[in-house]
Amino acid sequence: MAKKQSKRYLACLETYNRDEVMTVKDAMNVVVKTANAKFDETIEAHIRLGVDPRHADQNVRGTVVLPFGTGRTVRVAVFAKGEKATEATEAGADIIGAEDLAEKIQAGWLDFDIAVATPDMMGVVGRLGKILGPKGLMPNPKAGTVTFDVAKAIKDIKAGKVEFRVDKAAIIHVPIGKASFNAEKLEENFLALMSAIIKAKPASSKGNYLKKVSIASTMGPGLKVSPTDIVNTIKA
Repeated sequence: MAKKQSKRYLACLETYNRDEVMTVKDAMNVVVKTANAKFDETIEAHIRLGVDPRHADQNVRGTVVLPFGTGRTVRVAVFAKGEKATEATEAGADIIGAEDLAEKIQAGWLDFDIAVATPDMMGVVGRLGKILGPKGLMPNPKAGTVTFDVAKAIKDIKAGKVEFRVDKAAIIHVPIGKASFNAEKLEENFLALMSAIIKAKPASSKGNYLKKVSIASTMGPGLKVSPTDIVNTIKA
């Protein structure tokens, strides 16, 4: 049985041509107008890539610090001891610990969004793989969350650092801000993300890399964005 759309959603569809492939600027202006729910909706980008994630050399993954952040408060847990624990505290980590933090997580506590660990703590963190892994919370060197420079890692995360990773369907899903951002801020965040994804193109990926790109608010319809305009705007 088809899901019945709300009157608000249907009204949003009347404000633009669903078949139109928009420029980056036009898409940001429209998504702000259609994000009119009673809460501050998240704006997300969805990018289908011309890669085959089944091959390890085509698993597109990386991080980028969005110029204007994501608009949400990120809770950071840090596995560290001694001086590094002190650095984490001074950098604004929400919780710091070692074996005690691991025991807390094993007992069911997961009240954080991102975990950072110093390399010497990975023996402790590794035992939490079955808990943190499925939830995407496992610290990883490729994401910059396994590092001795915990202060920089925390500051980047708090400033709006996001991780992107292609899924099994060759699609990347990333938040680029909130509906309360203006179109210009969303555009800058989006272009920063797209620039990072383009730079992460695997050498083994042939043909059309950016197949389809769309943006949408939490409760709003999807808007198609022109891959050609994205590339041209980044190069301009």
